[in-house]
This record gives sequence, C-alpha cells and structure tokens, in this order.
Amino acid sequence: MGSDQLFAILMVLGILCGGIWALKRKGWVQTNFRRTTSSPGEPRLEVIDRLVLTPHHSVHLIRMADRVLLVGLSPGGCNLLEATIAGPGVADRREV
Repeated sequence: MGSDQLFAILMVLGILCGGIWALKRKGWVQTNFRRTTSSPGEPRLEVIDRLVLTPHHSVHLIRMADRVLLVGLSPGGCNLLEATIAGPGVADRREV
C-alpha cells in the first residue's frame, strides 16, 4: 500500500468522523454505540414469543421487568390484550 493510498484512506475517515461530529453537535444525529445492560431497578423489555396471524396481524408476548404483556399488532395500531405479573416459567423462556 502506497503512501498516497494511506493518505486518501485517512482523509476519507477524517471527513466521515468530522461530518458525524458536526451532525451530532447540531442535534441531527444521535450515536450510541455502547450496548448498555439494564440495572436491577430499570425496566427491561424482552420479546418472549410472537405469533403471526395474517401478513398484517400478529400477537406478541413481551416481558417488561416483572410484567408479561400480550400485545396485538395490526395496521390500525397496537392493542394491549392482557397484562399479568411474570411467573418463574415465563421468565425462564427466551424464544422468539
């Protein structure tokens, strides 16, 4: 690799980083490259299972902290169908 190619690569990376920095500073872009783990006190959201009923309708079983939510999705929106406290059998199941 020649010095001209290395210089061109560094210029492109510098322009890219500068552009992202400028967009972030103006508030047009948000960057969060870190994957955060949930603290014991924060709610945690997890899809336990889903069932596709039609191409546009589905039912999702979601765990949020200590609650289990059954949510229906359709083109018209999202509906909460059932909400219960999570039991030990539901908390151990982790499928999608």
